[in-house]
Amino acid sequence: MSGKFPITLYGAGLLKEELQRLKTVDRPAVIAAIAEARSHGDLSENAEYDAAKERQGFIEGRIAEVEAKLSHAQIIDPASLDADGRVVFGATVELEDLAGGKTVTYQIVGDDEADLKVGKISLNSPVARALIGKYAGDVAEVQAPGGVREYEILDVRYV
Repeated sequence: MSGKFPITLYGAGLLKEELQRLKTVDRPAVIAAIAEARSHGDLSENAEYDAAKERQGFIEGRIAEVEAKLSHAQIIDPASLDADGRVVFGATVELEDLAGGKTVTYQIVGDDEADLKVGKISLNSPVARALIGKYAGDVAEVQAPGGVREYEILDVRYV
């Protein structure tokens, strides 16, 4: 992982919570499970021991991954942005699909926190790339699998 990558203040908080849980709950639990499995004797045919060791490897790997992400993160608080109404990373954008008239609201976030079910789209998604730099009232053209879709930007908020 090289260079900084953007993440919202909320997304960084979720990573910090996960790291805390991994270190204070999951790691001690797997250490206890390994000790328990060791107490059963012969480790060569001990499936509980093998499973616990595998889980320990996963937990330690995830701890390293989350720590690396946090150390390379450029944390952005959308509420403190002053982008003069321009669509930028962290902005919440209300759009109208010009073909169907349906309105949708998305927040532009980093890859790790993107979740379409809750209206968070990745900065690297085609929709976000088409929106970046535009203002309310602009029309963004998005290259979708079914052809070009046009969205009018109704509102840009920094929350």
